Amino acid sequence: MFQNNKDTISAIATPPGIGGVGIVRVSGPLAETILKKLFRPKRPIKEFKSHHFYYGEIIHPETKQMVDEVLIVLMRAPHSYTGEDVLEIHAHGGPLILKKILELTLKAGARLAEPGEFTKRAFLNGRLDLTQAEAVLDIISARTEKELQIATRQLQGYLGEKIKKIRDCLKEFKAHLEVAIDFPEEDVEIVPSEVWLPRIENEVLKPIEHLLKCYSESRILREGAILAIVGKPNVGKSSLLNCLLKEERAIVTPIPGTTRDVIEEILNIKGIAVKIADTAGLRKTVDVVETIGVKRAKEKIIESDIVLWVIDRSCPLEEEDREIYEEIKGKKIILVLNKSDLPPKIDEEKIKKEFNLPVISISALYGKGIEKLEEAIYHQLIGDTAAVPEFVPTLRHKQALERALKAGKRVKDAIIKGLPPVFVSVDVQETLDALGEIIGETTPEDILDIIFSQFCIGK
Repeated sequence: MFQNNKDTISAIATPPGIGGVGIVRVSGPLAETILKKLFRPKRPIKEFKSHHFYYGEIIHPETKQMVDEVLIVLMRAPHSYTGEDVLEIHAHGGPLILKKILELTLKAGARLAEPGEFTKRAFLNGRLDLTQAEAVLDIISARTEKELQIATRQLQGYLGEKIKKIRDCLKEFKAHLEVAIDFPEEDVEIVPSEVWLPRIENEVLKPIEHLLKCYSESRILREGAILAIVGKPNVGKSSLLNCLLKEERAIVTPIPGTTRDVIEEILNIKGIAVKIADTAGLRKTVDVVETIGVKRAKEKIIESDIVLWVIDRSCPLEEEDREIYEEIKGKKIILVLNKSDLPPKIDEEKIKKEFNLPVISISALYGKGIEKLEEAIYHQLIGDTAAVPEFVPTLRHKQALERALKAGKRVKDAIIKGLPPVFVSVDVQETLDALGEIIGETTPEDILDIIFSQFCIGK
C-alpha cells in the first residue's frame, strides 16, 4: 500500500474546516529544499536552526507573489516525529489557503502523503514501536478521559517495554540453544533445565498471562461497553434512554410498541464510553414491523456487555416479565424498577431475592434515581477497579499474546521432557515471533497497512 519511504511527503495536518491556524506538514529529504523554494522570511536568515519558529511569507516560486503570512518550523532528522527532516507550515486556518500551500509543496517536489504515512515512517525509522504508533491513533480517537489516559500511557512505551523484556529473556535462551545446536560434540550442559525452567515460567509465561488478564479485565476501559435496555412494551425504556442522555432522543407515547427498532447513542458514564441501545418491547406480536424490532432487540441482548431490565413497579410482576428474564439471564443485569413516583405494586426486597440481581428504583419521568443507576452500571462494568491499569492490550495484542503463551508453554514442556535443543528452539522462535508482532518487529506488511490506514491523512 505505502509508496517509497525515501520520497518526501506532504499533507494538511489539521482537521478539515475553518480555524484560526492550519498546518501543512512535510517530511523527507527534500523538506528543507521545499522550505527554501517557498518561504520568504521577514528578515534575513543565514541558516534555519532546527526546532525554531520563523515568521515570513509563503510565496509562489514563479510569480514571487505572497500566498499567506505564516510561521514555519524545520525539525531536522533524527529529532523529529518521523525521524526525517520535517517542515511544518503554520498558516491561516482556511481550507482554500491550506490547499494552495499544499499544492505548492507538491509542485516543489513532495508527493501527497497516504493515511497514517507520517506515523508509519516514525515506526519504520525506530522513533516509535508499533504499540506506540497505535497509541497515537487511540489518542486522536479517545472519547473519554479514561480512554485518553490509557492511550497516553501506551504512547509512553509501557506495553512495548514489557514485551521487549519478555523477548530479551527468550533471546538469551535461544542464544544458549544455538550454541548447543552448533557444538553438539561438547560434553557440557549448555542449557541447564534447573536454570531455565524457572526463568521461562517467571520471566515469560507469567508476564504474558498477566497481560492477558489485563485485557480481559480492562477491555471495556479501552473499547467501551454496549448496554441494552430491555423490558415489556410501555414500561418506560425510551423514557429511561432520554433521561440518561438528558435529551429527547426517543419518541415516548402511552401506546405500547412505539419503539419498533433499536435506537443507539453513546453516553459517557464516569469515563466509560457506553453505547446504549433502546430496544423494542419484548412481547409476542403479529405486527410484521414490530416482530423485526423484537428480533433485533434479542440480537442486541446477545451483543451487549450489560442489560438494564426495566419493569414497571406500579404494576404487578407478570409471567411475561419472567419470560424476558429467561432471555437475558447469563448476562450482567441490573433490574430497574421504573415509575417510583407511582404507588408500588412490587416489593423491592422480594424481587431482589427472587432474581438475585442488583435492583435500582427510578422515576424516568422525573429523573429520580438516575445517578444511583449510573453508579450501578459503572460498578457492574468495571467492578472495584478505579485506577487505569498499567497495561491495556488491544484485541490484536491479545491474539498475539495467546499465540505466544501457547508456544511458550510448549517451550516449558520441552525443557521438562529434556527434548533436543533443536526442537526447543523452534517453539522459542515461535514465541518470539508472536511477541514481535505486538511491537512491530515481526508484523506482516499487510497487518501494518491495515493499522496505519486507519489514521487520517496528515498523521
